[in-house]
Amino acid sequence: MNILILSCGIRVKIVEYFKKALPGGKVIATDCSKLAPALYAADGYYLVPPVTDDGYIDIILSICEKENIKGLFSLIDPELSVLARNIERFAAKGATVIGSNYEICERCLDKWEMYQWLTAHGYNCAKTYKDQKSFDKAFESSEISFPVIMKPVRGSASVAVEKVFDHARLEALFSDKGNEFIVQQFIDGLDLDVDAYIDMLSGEVVSIFMKQKLLMRAGEADKAVSFYDEELFGILKKFIEESGFRGAIDIDAFKMADQFYISEVNPRFGGVYPHAYECGLDFPAFIVENLSGFANRQLFPSYSTDVLMMKYPEIMTKNNH
Repeated sequence: MNILILSCGIRVKIVEYFKKALPGGKVIATDCSKLAPALYAADGYYLVPPVTDDGYIDIILSICEKENIKGLFSLIDPELSVLARNIERFAAKGATVIGSNYEICERCLDKWEMYQWLTAHGYNCAKTYKDQKSFDKAFESSEISFPVIMKPVRGSASVAVEKVFDHARLEALFSDKGNEFIVQQFIDGLDLDVDAYIDMLSGEVVSIFMKQKLLMRAGEADKAVSFYDEELFGILKKFIEESGFRGAIDIDAFKMADQFYISEVNPRFGGVYPHAYECGLDFPAFIVENLSGFANRQLFPSYSTDVLMMKYPEIMTKNNH
């Protein structure tokens, strides 16, 4: 069985984990930059155009055919909807797109749409406003106060996310013609992150891994510690099942005043999924099992708690040719 990992970037560990899960198979990686270290950890790699290129999907389809790919997935948010929209074209080549459907990927990418879905389904989430007029009205009625968080409606990797302390900066961001922003309540509480796997065949939640972020850098947890909470587990399991996710997902959540809040979802491997793997949750093995035609057994909680995750710099050297 051969797996294709798209937009692999710096995610060397993900490539290594899949190689362990595929004895006798190959892990092929792609990226648009030859400076993506994960390319060189794979069994083979291709340099491809950016996902926005008109011929991008045709190139990926040709790779699937050439490499006899059984399953493929991306590690960046903007590519998820593109893959989901072309599921049938990949299936015709014998390749399964690993992940959620197009509607779900779009909802996760659009933070305003996700907010509306969460509130409609009764989940706690940060109060959110799509324009300055609605924010000003809420501010005047003391429904919200500074500081607030402003972020692009369809942003990714925490790009252009900013903590805002006054109206002057808020107005400047709303007037930015290059981005469509939302403004959200600042939740001053415990910053949590969750890795979950949903069986691609049965649709059942297989695993939910919880960690508290201790230090953030570049939009990801730099230090974290694993934990388990029965109440949060119940909330997340219900949310995941209602949403209809498939495969590996990453959920941002908070705890404030004894209440849990769901923030955002990346319907892909999270940036610090290795924490879950090292605590005993082998999502690549789950995927291989699904691609082999078998459903996974549920594992609750079945992972080590109070385990610290600490990122540290590493280097890779290659001949420049």
